[in-house]
Amino acid sequence: MTRASRQREREREFTTEQDEDEGVRECSECGSDNLVKSSDRGELICDDCGLVVEEGTIDPGPEWRAFNHQERQQKSRVGAPTTQTMHDKGLTTTIDWKDKDAYGRSISSKKRSQMHRLRKWQERIRTKDAGERNLQFALSEIDRMASALGVPRSVREVASVIYRRALKDDLIRGRSIEGVATSALYAACRKEGIPRSLEEISDVSRVERKEIGRTYRYISQELGLEMEPVDPKKYVPRFCSELQLSEEVQSKANEIIETTAEKGLLSGKSPTGYAAAAIYAASLLCNEKKTQREVADVAQVTEVTIRNRYQEQIEAMGIHS
Repeated sequence: MTRASRQREREREFTTEQDEDEGVRECSECGSDNLVKSSDRGELICDDCGLVVEEGTIDPGPEWRAFNHQERQQKSRVGAPTTQTMHDKGLTTTIDWKDKDAYGRSISSKKRSQMHRLRKWQERIRTKDAGERNLQFALSEIDRMASALGVPRSVREVASVIYRRALKDDLIRGRSIEGVATSALYAACRKEGIPRSLEEISDVSRVERKEIGRTYRYISQELGLEMEPVDPKKYVPRFCSELQLSEEVQSKANEIIETTAEKGLLSGKSPTGYAAAAIYAASLLCNEKKTQREVADVAQVTEVTIRNRYQEQIEAMGIHS
């Protein structure tokens, strides 16, 4: 090969590399840009003329194969995704409590003592200041209450974000950590459309209902949380399930709520009490009678509330009791 031809070859290679860097790919045979990757053979092929434009491409995927979720979890060499429910977002290193080495063999007493000290110091340095200790305690409280309420993980994530925002804006000052954490969880339930009443929230919390409501109003106003009024129909499936009522009663209760709400009866009323009264009325109409006490216990309202709402609803529906 002559010097001129070598020079032309180097220029062609340089142009090809430059085109690849700029994302310009075309077939050198027919000039088409309709190129297809063959993942099983590691080739880049022109779909028009069949020319192999590039071979031996690098596969960025894992070198192993998995056929179910359990195998994928076992073979994966990466950690869990970041989460807002932990004060360090899950990016910490945890020293295992098992006193074993990498091969599963028990370590010596000297090493055990050393690992114990390392664990202790690792726990201490995870929270470097008062703000992180505050966050660690609050997020553990949110996780505990969310587990007791049986709400999905998305609600815990939203509650953790709301609490972090409140901490950043210094809204915790002068208020209890438990109160703000509980209010953040209540706000997250409303934001995610998971109906939980203040009574249910206060049952799993360490603060009173009045403080939760007051703190919730404060943080929602300060953080600009746009909350829509709670729809009583969201409580109907859960209450009917706990009362072991049929689908017919559930449909009738939703019909009562829709009809009476259109006439303006819902304005200013508690959604749980309104839903409970509609379920009570529907159970009577569908011959699956439940007492006011049974419905009140499930909805955590008083019998007086159910009687008052019930009378208003049947009058609006034109039903005579």
